Amino acid sequence: MNMRLGFIGLGIMGKPMSLNLVKSGYDVTVFDINESAVEELVGSGARGAGSAKEVGEMSDIIFTMLPKGEHVESVVLGESGVIYGANDGAIVVDMSSISPVQSKGIAEALEARGMEMLDAPVSGGEPKAIDGTLAIMVGGKEDIYEKVKPYFDVMGQDITLVGDNGCGTTAKLANQILVNVHIAAMSEALTLASKAGIDIKKMYEAIRGGLAGSAVLDAKVPLILERNFVAGGRIDINAKDLTNVMDTAHSIGVPLPLSSQVLEMYHSLMADGKAADDHGGLIQHYEKLANFEVKGVSQ
Repeated sequence: MNMRLGFIGLGIMGKPMSLNLVKSGYDVTVFDINESAVEELVGSGARGAGSAKEVGEMSDIIFTMLPKGEHVESVVLGESGVIYGANDGAIVVDMSSISPVQSKGIAEALEARGMEMLDAPVSGGEPKAIDGTLAIMVGGKEDIYEKVKPYFDVMGQDITLVGDNGCGTTAKLANQILVNVHIAAMSEALTLASKAGIDIKKMYEAIRGGLAGSAVLDAKVPLILERNFVAGGRIDINAKDLTNVMDTAHSIGVPLPLSSQVLEMYHSLMADGKAADDHGGLIQHYEKLANFEVKGVSQ
């Protein structure tokens, strides 16, 4: 039996994710403070709602995809939140990237009201949200995961139940370390090579098949060479993720020197007015230090 779905948060990621559910023929009710995004989804076959509570009233499974933990707490637990509209047994699936502490707190509040929760953050950015091939890392009860799995399959390709509530968000923190530190390492390499005068496109072709090759390299190098910093993953959102990384790490006594350095680079770029750039735009930090702009051909 197909369940009634709700989706709250129709931004860079949430809009294509919810659209894939609608295109798959599911009954989806959507809400966002951006009314034009709601209207766009309604035009594609979704049902619009005027509040998070209303989404709860009309849904058995409610997905959230929001920028920060405070936003998730507000739409789920706040005044006119999902918790005041949803029935007993309803499942909230938070696909945002928030701290494990916030995620566990929301899960406990929902459980006290007879509801369930999965934390299911994603990786892959806007392109994979659009084509439904996101990596989804899930925390929660296995039986609840099995109920939601058919809908995850519409939005993602590599879907893993990592453990109990909070484990999905913890896996996402590890993912964000790997992605963002890798982007910084890539930026260092490209800036060095470009200023040294070699053809970056040829260098990229030479190294991408070896140990240094990666999904990050394949996704970001072509965009950097086009000077295309339109956000698939915004700098300020990734700075938020790395802040969650550092807060969590410090709370359990894990020093993370590389992550802290990349976070400071992001703060520098945000102060320079580049908060909305893609995180591949981190290379601009290195370009400023080297007083040199990376280009695709020999200088």
